[in-house]
Amino acid sequence: MREHRQLFLGGAWVAPSTDRTLEVISPHTEETIARLAAPAPADIDRAVAAARHAFDAGPWPRLDPAERIRIVRDLARRYTEHHEEIARLVTAQMGAPITFSRSAHAQLPGVMMRALADLAEVHPWEEFRPGYYGRDILVRSEPVGVVAAIAPWNMPMLMAVGKLTPALLAGCTVVVKPSPETPLDAYLLAGLIEQSEIPAGVVSILPGDRDIGEYLVAHDGIDKVSFTGSTAAGRRVAAVCGAALRRVSLELGGKSAAVVLDDADPETVAAGIQVAGLMNSGQACVAQTRVLVPRHRAPEFVDALTAMVAGLRVGDPFDEDTRVGPLASARQQQRVRGYIESGLAEGARLVIGGSDRPMGLDTGWYVRPTLFDGVGPEMRVAREEIFGPVLTVIPYRDIDDAVRLADSTEYGLSGSVWTADIDRGLTLARRIRSGTFGINQAYRMDPHAPFGGVKASGIGREFGREGLQSFLDTKSISVL
Repeated sequence: MREHRQLFLGGAWVAPSTDRTLEVISPHTEETIARLAAPAPADIDRAVAAARHAFDAGPWPRLDPAERIRIVRDLARRYTEHHEEIARLVTAQMGAPITFSRSAHAQLPGVMMRALADLAEVHPWEEFRPGYYGRDILVRSEPVGVVAAIAPWNMPMLMAVGKLTPALLAGCTVVVKPSPETPLDAYLLAGLIEQSEIPAGVVSILPGDRDIGEYLVAHDGIDKVSFTGSTAAGRRVAAVCGAALRRVSLELGGKSAAVVLDDADPETVAAGIQVAGLMNSGQACVAQTRVLVPRHRAPEFVDALTAMVAGLRVGDPFDEDTRVGPLASARQQQRVRGYIESGLAEGARLVIGGSDRPMGLDTGWYVRPTLFDGVGPEMRVAREEIFGPVLTVIPYRDIDDAVRLADSTEYGLSGSVWTADIDRGLTLARRIRSGTFGINQAYRMDPHAPFGGVKASGIGREFGREGLQSFLDTKSISVL
């Protein structure tokens, strides 16, 4: 049992304004593993006030960018020393298999910090341009202000760091709100920030529920909101920010397609879909859970996918051999089971899996990895984001039909194409409407590549130079 009785507010640990608490429940044992002080609106007021003062009067926005880069690099160094501890915290609080926690949840954030610092080093913070009238124009990049960074429960550290790092490099001050289900890694990060050279007031980390998030988003002291979460919640965030003319970036849901071309090898595709579709036990916004296969070869691909799903070990997420752990919450377990029942009711053919509990697992929020065949594009399992270990196979007639099916949902976050011919893959990737795409792989979360979606999958981009630019305003100064 871990206990955190204080809040990380303005760079220091302080007493909360109320005695309310948050409990963190193990998805594997269903037992309480941590109890934390819960912030109230008054604590959000204090955090925003500290960030506002640090931005308006403090040194951080006024430092030479090279100094901010140096301090962020030092934070990355401190972070790297805690990889294993972070991996185990993430697995304990959300049930991700420990091997995935090490490779993605724990390792990628440190890579992200260093890579974004590299991009900041070559960013043109000030540049002179020749004006149309022959006079010089000085173009400056300046921090946007106080940022509300709201991270999701499924990739808690990566998404928090992916927002916090570019905001800090830009010179912003930040209030981070992790999910109440997955706050433990964020508290470790808070301790590292406390030990760093980041000045007082610049960073607060306050895990809270939906009401706290809504209060933060609507706060008058916030200049920009960076939000990752569901499309439904994103629409509410966008409405609030639009009314206030507040800058916002949204990374939302997905229902991505893996398009398999007729020259692809079934076993290679199945091995790739294990990652592309079932990473993080299927709890990933980029998961490619719609597998589009050529109709004349569909049985081959279904057989290969069935063998892959049947070989997945489901169970204790701390077991090194586990590939699918429990879902992060009882609510999520019931949601995914409901979608499986919906697929059956609408006429999809259940190939393997189902809504019943995996054998031998009497506790924990587990769902059997499930594969549906004979899925029509009108079915809920083909249109709506399930966020669990459920794959659907959808046959297509020709390439035009494959593109139509890939684009037939409201989402446009990720996707992939599987082929022996890279040129064919690139041609198809250019046609599908999506913010990110992979060829013979899941979309790789490269910190130098802009990440985000189109349509109902979001607004704006994170990571890459575009992600850094999203925390900057551009000022032009005309010089005689």
